[in-house]
Amino acid sequence: CRARGRGGSSSWTRASAADDVMGVVIVDHGSRRKASNDLLEEFVRMYKEQTGRPIVELAHMEIAEPDIEHAFGKCVEQGATTVAVSPFFLSPGRHWQEDIPTLAAEAAAKHPGIAHFVAAPIGLHPLMVDIVDSRLETCLNRLTGGGAACDVCDGTDFGCKMARGVAVDE
Repeated sequence: CRARGRGGSSSWTRASAADDVMGVVIVDHGSRRKASNDLLEEFVRMYKEQTGRPIVELAHMEIAEPDIEHAFGKCVEQGATTVAVSPFFLSPGRHWQEDIPTLAAEAAAKHPGIAHFVAAPIGLHPLMVDIVDSRLETCLNRLTGGGAACDVCDGTDFGCKMARGVAVDE
């Protein structure tokens, strides 16, 4: 993995060999809830715009379309000779260790000569502290001072609501 600074374009555009062209598949779990799947679509749009990568596709591991096989194929159609599959997951659980590598290998088998790898999930990256703190601060401002809802909560019936514990009859 290569690091890059905030707000800048990515420091890598090609795979290791001079002639290799990198395609990226960003994959989440997938949901029956359209709004959840739409969030990945928005993230992929932001990612592509901020990094300047020309070949970036979204995929859902299961439940929703497009799947990894379809996204992998779209990368190859656009000229990728190496495909990086990047899990949009926080923790390195079973999906990262088993399911996604299996699905990526099955997709790659349909494209002889195309290299691929599965990147690490988001994990305990230092920027996650900033993200969590920002979400907490936004919600607290909303609750105590009428601040604006965050991009996730805006227009929903979820989030940024103060609740108090209530005794439950047993």
